Amino acid sequence: MDLQISVFLLFILFTAGHSLSCYECMGLTGSCTRQTVKTCPSGFSQCMSTTTVAQAGEVSNKVKTKDCAPVCQSGSLNFGTGKMTISCCNTDKCNFQDAPDPSNVPNGNKCFSCDGQSCTNILSCSGTEDRCIKATATYGGQSVSVKGCASKSICDATASISSVESVSCCEGNLCNGAPSVSQSFLFLCCSLLSYFLLH
Repeated sequence: MDLQISVFLLFILFTAGHSLSCYECMGLTGSCTRQTVKTCPSGFSQCMSTTTVAQAGEVSNKVKTKDCAPVCQSGSLNFGTGKMTISCCNTDKCNFQDAPDPSNVPNGNKCFSCDGQSCTNILSCSGTEDRCIKATATYGGQSVSVKGCASKSICDATASISSVESVSCCEGNLCNGAPSVSQSFLFLCCSLLSYFLLH
């Protein structure tokens, strides 16, 4: 009987003190070769891996990141000038593999997107992007809008983004609103991307 109690108490000590461990890295040149193992802080219950491809004219840049996350949803997000895939898992060092590159295979869905001056561009969604997304915020007294394509799982996770005034997703071609003009959409795009990278 004493042996069973001792084993039980030992088990509780091991499980109570166990924190999730995830790989951590940021590859600004398209690869994440220098990975370190990180013990996640309290409240961070998932590991994530992201691959982001940003396009500015003819210049394309790929960034890969890995880290701990408090909440994470696997999926895809596409604003036209930037695409991101997110892979999430919840066991020790499960984010060893890089998130896949964003898909370039159109899936037939179309959404409005913004280019910094207007939100009249029509974006062909790809891969698992089965929703249109629209977000707005006020920055420096100016309304900022971003529109694009997203996976359903990403849309389900946007309810907790505190840095923007509104985020909405919808189903159907071009359902993310009538075109609107925005002077500076990069701030909002960076806020959304940093949310998915850091949370």
